[in-house]
This record gives sequence, structure tokens and C-alpha cells, in this order.
Amino acid sequence: MSDFDPSSDGGAAGSEDIVARLLDEIPLLYKARAFAESIKDPAFFSRLGEPLDRREMTLARAYLDGLGFPEAEPASLGDWEDAIAAAEAGDVDGGAWEAEEMIRTGLVEAALARLDEEALQAAQMLVASKIGEIAREAAEAAGAIDDVFDESVINAAAGGLVQAANGAVLVLLAEAEDQEPPHPFLARWRLYVRGRWPVGLAGATLNIL
Repeated sequence: MSDFDPSSDGGAAGSEDIVARLLDEIPLLYKARAFAESIKDPAFFSRLGEPLDRREMTLARAYLDGLGFPEAEPASLGDWEDAIAAAEAGDVDGGAWEAEEMIRTGLVEAALARLDEEALQAAQMLVASKIGEIAREAAEAAGAIDDVFDESVINAAAGGLVQAANGAVLVLLAEAEDQEPPHPFLARWRLYVRGRWPVGLAGATLNIL
């Protein structure tokens, strides 16, 4: 015999709590799905090597300030060879990586205050499934234009794009997308959307191809 008694106050209250939680989560899950479905832009890596425009400078500034590096400045790289050198020299002391991890942890905590862990994982997996293949194809296509076929370089470009997408959806799930200036993870994602590759921080310079 089941212990469940639909007429009991505890059962009714528990069901109401579950329904209320699911209703609270649905808008965020729709937001994550909409973000995942928007990832089909063929413009990824399409403006590599061009001078940074005003909007890109603003996004780079938001990323640097948000990470806690107000003294650093964005700089445009000229070609893939410059990007390779910058990637090899990037963030030797791990400062930027540590800052990003702290921000990521905070976003996960904020998201889990709005979603349960299963819902958060489902949203992240949905975005990962959409961005993975697209990132690889976009990096390979952009590299081929300049005769760059080195697997490690292609992987670095594609991996950065995947990481940026994962960070951006965390911002949405934590409901931090309306910050002004934009959240650093959203600023980095928007640089990718604009066709750039923010390679990373090296010393006091954010290198962007």
C-alpha cells in the first residue's frame, strides 16, 4: 500500500512546492534553449586580424575590468602566427584563469539558487551539444583560409569558443545578463559572435585575433 495520501496537507504542500519550483525554472530553461538554438552563426572567426572597432574595444574593456585587470589593455593581433605566439605566452602566472574560475563558481552558485542541479546540467549539455561541432568547423574553415592546419591551434580556437558559450549560458541562468557594463563572460562571448578570437591575457595585454 502506498504511503502517498493526496488529501494530506503535507502531500498537497509538497506538490505545490514542486510545481512552484518547476514553474520558476521553466523561463530559465527556455532562455537556455533559445540561446542554444541561436548558435548557428557562420560569422565565428570571420574578422580575424582586422583592427578592433569601438564596440570590440568596449567589450574587451568589460571583460578585463570584470576579471579584475583594469590595468590591462586589449590589442589586435595580425595573423594566426601572432595568435599562436600569444597563446603560448598567455597567462603564465594563472591570474586570469583563477579569476575566471572564481567568477564561474559564483555563477554556478547563483544558477543553483534558481535551478536544481539536474536542470542546470541539462541546460549546459544542450549548449555544449550545439556549439561543439560548429566551433570545430568554424575554426577549421578560418584556419584553412590562411593555410593553418595545426591541430593544436585549431583545437585552441575551437576550445575557446566552446568555453565562451558555456560561460555565456551560465550568465543567463544566473540572471546576470542585464549588467552594465556586460558581465565579463558575456563580453567575451560577444567578441566571438563578432568574428574575433580573444586568445587570452599575456602580461598586461588581452590579445585578440
